[in-house]
Amino acid sequence: MHQVSILGLGIIGSRIARHMISLGDDVTVWNRTPREGYPRKAASPADAVRASRIIQIYLKDRDACLEVFEQMRGALTPEHVILNHSTIDLATVDKLSLMCSGIGCTYVDCPFTGSRMPAEKGELVYYAGTDSSTLERMRPVLEHSSKDILHAGGVGAGTVVKLVTNMISATMVQSLSEALAITQAYGISPQLLGQAISRNVIASPLAAFKLPLMAERDFSTHFSLDNMRKDGVYAQELAAEKGIQPPVAALVSSIMDRLCREGHAEEDFGCLAEQFD
Repeated sequence: MHQVSILGLGIIGSRIARHMISLGDDVTVWNRTPREGYPRKAASPADAVRASRIIQIYLKDRDACLEVFEQMRGALTPEHVILNHSTIDLATVDKLSLMCSGIGCTYVDCPFTGSRMPAEKGELVYYAGTDSSTLERMRPVLEHSSKDILHAGGVGAGTVVKLVTNMISATMVQSLSEALAITQAYGISPQLLGQAISRNVIASPLAAFKLPLMAERDFSTHFSLDNMRKDGVYAQELAAEKGIQPPVAALVSSIMDRLCREGHAEEDFGCLAEQFD
């Protein structure tokens, strides 16, 4: 049994908390908007920190992380380990890591891949940015919500890997949207397109999962367009720091931004297909 506090009960955090509770872990939760159905609830981030030595964070963006860390700061001790699973920008990772170093606690840069259904089953994949000894110490905890853990390198490496893989996901779904629109215009069914993709070198779990939903215009949220738009912004900031200008990623980001402004922000990012409706 592990004693942890989970901060952030969105699509992922809520499911991870329930899954870990089902495994017998002692889980204290906190969310900005109080949620029912959890046996141990903290009134504030500071109270959540006081309840456990291991803190798992699933927040939306950098602003949320910075705000919550400020509220946690006074309760943190050198015994605490912060597992930050939020997808944020590299500059904020560095800032939070430095903040933890000043307190003496441990910061682990640990974003994940996986959406609603993997979270329900405790089958996320974590990209861990930390030293080897810390990762081995935290591995038993992380294994209660994951099927695999990739050691990406030191603090920051996990975030770099997460941002570029999300960039690939966004551009792939944009390509699927274009292919779907073209083939349907020529009377080729989405089912046949899916079969063709599955027999091609471009076959992927993402295409197999997203394409049927996109064809049916089922945009129930597994990973929201707004979150993917946000990660696209972070990926471009990451590239710019090294003088790289990724044109395809920039174009897809602009499309996502437009669709968010048109009211699709909380739909699944498969709603990129709607630009052709």
